[in-house]
Amino acid sequence: MTVDLAHLLSFLEEDAPFGDITSEGVVPADAVLAAAVRTRERCVIAGLEEGVALFGHLGVDAEQTVEDGAEVDPGATVMTVSGPARAVLLGERTVLNIIGRMSGIATATRAAVQAVEATDPHLRVASTRKTAPGLRGLDKKAVVLGGGEAHRLSLSDMVLIKDNHLALVGFEEAVRRARAYTLYHKVEVEVETAEDAVTAARAGADLVLLDNMDPAAVAAAVEALNAAGLRDRVLVEVSGRITPETAPDYGGTGADLVSMGALTHTVRNVDVGLDIV
Repeated sequence: MTVDLAHLLSFLEEDAPFGDITSEGVVPADAVLAAAVRTRERCVIAGLEEGVALFGHLGVDAEQTVEDGAEVDPGATVMTVSGPARAVLLGERTVLNIIGRMSGIATATRAAVQAVEATDPHLRVASTRKTAPGLRGLDKKAVVLGGGEAHRLSLSDMVLIKDNHLALVGFEEAVRRARAYTLYHKVEVEVETAEDAVTAARAGADLVLLDNMDPAAVAAAVEALNAAGLRDRVLVEVSGRITPETAPDYGGTGADLVSMGALTHTVRNVDVGLDIV
């Protein structure tokens, strides 16, 4: 995922629609400074690439000292900054907000991935579309940096036939229509029972999403797919009210993916700061 500078600049515009009146009024125009961005807790760092791009647009010399996705200790310097003081102060909070949020997501994802792998190395961790509007690209990138799967970036990426679609169109007809509509995208169907999982697989789904099913029910659904000779045709994803704490419970059920909205809809920012040196 590349840096979308225009998107980042919209964040800056939100924070300073008519400029930074504090710095412009208080800091001399010719003042320069050198600073370091440091972590204040252990984390998986993310968002540095975006921070460097945003500072660079403002005429500030910024350089990462570690790679995005690295695990760092409290007090680690992750970026050095130098240039016009007003420009640094203009971008400071926006950059720190980006790094803090993305690092929080990457850290939570890494912990979930490690916990799941400890119970089942085959089971992969994925995010969902439950992100803050306007932040999805950054949230999904942070998940990947944490070792997770991004899943769909948008409604345009893959067919996912959910309960409200199925309330209007049955399994077989929904999959048939999806196949006729596009040959270039995978088709996933959300189900809530083992019987419906078999029905979806028989209809031609590429992925079956077992929604709001506990580990025992997931294992039973996978066994039903095996018994029907359909397991090798589909990937099995589990989702619905799963948290990083409960995700490891799905290890050994036979599922391929466990997806969690909690990775991006319940974010605790990592504490990072910019200190003048």
